[in-house]
Amino acid sequence: MTIDGRVARGERTRAAALDAAVALATEAGLHGLSLAQLADALGVSKSGLFAHWRSKEALQLATVDRAVAQFQELIVHPALRAPRGVRRLWAVHTARIDFYAARVLPGGCFFANTEFEYNARPGPVRDRLAAAFERWTAFLERLVQEAVDLGELPADVDVPQLAYEVDALGISAVMRSRLLDPDTAYRHARQGLLHRLRALCPDPTLLPEGPS
Repeated sequence: MTIDGRVARGERTRAAALDAAVALATEAGLHGLSLAQLADALGVSKSGLFAHWRSKEALQLATVDRAVAQFQELIVHPALRAPRGVRRLWAVHTARIDFYAARVLPGGCFFANTEFEYNARPGPVRDRLAAAFERWTAFLERLVQEAVDLGELPADVDVPQLAYEVDALGISAVMRSRLLDPDTAYRHARQGLLHRLRALCPDPTLLPEGPS
């Protein structure tokens, strides 16, 4: 095998390990995630993983980064194909709810779980999570502001407040879906934002009449 081939194989192994780490963290927590636990889940040696991450913290930080990339790949990027404005804001929300409903991750949502887990744990992992959350919040605010700039939301809309509501509906849906009826939780999350946007939008026909 060539050097390039070995590098590509190593990258595939690393990516597969991080996907498994993200899934494990949603069930057992990120703080408890270790190289030994991940090696057991993958059926590989701990020494093989040690070549990629020299410490538990390094693995945890890489897992956060992989969860961010996964969120972008499966939720953000597909939704960005929708037209700018209220339709794109709605598309991001529905893509997020669809991601949860598909049970891509066994524990529901990596970020909802880890943000609760680390809100009282100072350190580099908490800082990495906080930075990811700040970027997500800024992204939602940008989508709201775009809708305002296009005249699809009123000029006096409280942009941070509406972005907060969008995120809160997503968090509530995924948390309730783990304990209560998931279909009801997801339906309420979709209806909640749809009704809010249709009430604000000067042209509500840009949005569906009801959640799909």
